[in-house]
Amino acid sequence: MAAGMGLLGLAPDEFWRTTPRELAAALRGRLGEQASPSPLAPTDLERLMQRFPDQE
Repeated sequence: MAAGMGLLGLAPDEFWRTTPRELAAALRGRLGEQASPSPLAPTDLERLMQRFPDQE
């Protein structure tokens, strides 16, 4: 919300209608490629899956 409304100047209703892909593109347009997250490493994914399993 801080990036969408504060940095990009979106109104709340505009922010909530924006898709994650649109928000990412707008942030890249504003900040350059530094706004693009790096891909998740397989080891990080495994760690997240262990910490937050789909089944109990």
